[in-house]
Amino acid sequence: MRRSRIGRVEMLHGARIVWGSAVAAGLAACITMPLAVAPARADTLESALVQAYQNNPSLNSQRAATRAIDEGVPQALSGYRPKITVTGVAGEQTSSTTSRTPPIAPGFPATYSTLAGYNSPAQIGGTITQTLYNGFQTANKTRQAESSVLAARATLRVTEQTVLLSAATAYMNLLRDSAILDLQRRNVEVLQEQLRQTRDRFNVGEVTRTDVAQAESSLAAGRSQVLLAEANYTASAATYRQVIGVAPGKLSAASPVDRFSPHNLPGAIATGTAQNPSITTAEYNVDVALQGVKVAEGALYPTVSVQGSFTQNYLSTSSLSIMNSYDASVLGSLSVPIYQGGAEYSAIRQAKETLGQKRLDLDTARDTVRQAVVQAWGQLDAAKANIDATQAQVQAAEIALNGIREEARVGQRTTFDVLTAQQTLVNARVALVTAQHDRVVASYTLLSAVGGLSPQVLGLRVPTYDPIVHYHQVRDSWAGVRTPDGR
Repeated sequence: MRRSRIGRVEMLHGARIVWGSAVAAGLAACITMPLAVAPARADTLESALVQAYQNNPSLNSQRAATRAIDEGVPQALSGYRPKITVTGVAGEQTSSTTSRTPPIAPGFPATYSTLAGYNSPAQIGGTITQTLYNGFQTANKTRQAESSVLAARATLRVTEQTVLLSAATAYMNLLRDSAILDLQRRNVEVLQEQLRQTRDRFNVGEVTRTDVAQAESSLAAGRSQVLLAEANYTASAATYRQVIGVAPGKLSAASPVDRFSPHNLPGAIATGTAQNPSITTAEYNVDVALQGVKVAEGALYPTVSVQGSFTQNYLSTSSLSIMNSYDASVLGSLSVPIYQGGAEYSAIRQAKETLGQKRLDLDTARDTVRQAVVQAWGQLDAAKANIDATQAQVQAAEIALNGIREEARVGQRTTFDVLTAQQTLVNARVALVTAQHDRVVASYTLLSAVGGLSPQVLGLRVPTYDPIVHYHQVRDSWAGVRTPDGR
């Protein structure tokens, strides 16, 4: 049997994948390709993350949701501002009134008179209302809205981390499945050559029909693995397109991001509980619920307001004899709630229960983040060790296959032994590809768990989205319906 040539492709951070020579040449060209981002293609993991950061619809949707929550602050601040209403009435009116005067003495009949006319009454008026005190509800609603804004920003960070992690995972999945597909195709080529040589040896009487059948069976199994690898590659390409927003190009090798994560597990846990945006979101949600209790309690306090109004009438809708009238007033109003059916007390109790729930959610978030950090750390350690193990497995499988082939030439090994060794080597190479995939994905997972997966930390060449810009654009806006872009 002809020996297949073996090439090696050096990966970043010292890890290596063992490939067939044709695969090695293709991936070597990909690795040495200069860093460049095409308008509609992503050739490196960094450029894929940039595309996802800009194009992912889930992330853009969360940005829009954050901008919508920003509007809660000017809505709450409107309670400090006056409310002005202007009214106007105009029209045409016809009036006719008939009056009866009773007789003043016997022999004098009753008299009737009719008053009829036509006029065009008009009225213009205005009202200005200013709330002076409402149980601090406006102040508490403003603080509640500001806490909601901060919670929305933390939620946006959660979404950013989720999208970037999904993008890195999709990229590595496609890279892994592409490598496995190449491995399986090269394996089929080797098995085809093995079958040809086995048939030649069968024709000269060196092997039996059983050897030929074993070679045919291995080839059929190899072709089945190619079909499975093609299906996996197609599914990964579709996921890549969904997450990153563009069709995949020719992918380059990627490196782990361990340098951005803490160097020990206690440090990772401390960093995660301090910086993970899921915990930050839960903390701000507690503040929102606390202000909600104060807003509900404000319904029990009196309300003080002042109202100024004026009305100018031209002609009258009630009397044809009135030509002009003017009214103006400035009135103070004090409203003291005594009993409103008990709904306000129920709202207070409800708000307190919600506050208790949010505090429990904060504890849950902390426990969840800690578990995620520990799990990610364990997976990263296992992935590092697995690379060394699978590299040794590949090297041993190569030596074993070469030895078994030589032994088969002199009749000390069967065709089945050669086929088994060939499949063992292929499985070892697939395991190494998977281990290197897991190594990179685990490093991104750990960085996400500690709250550090962001464009700033990764150093991505992309303008970062700053939600504070939109907040300041709308916070003190008194009027206007134009929507700022927030950038």
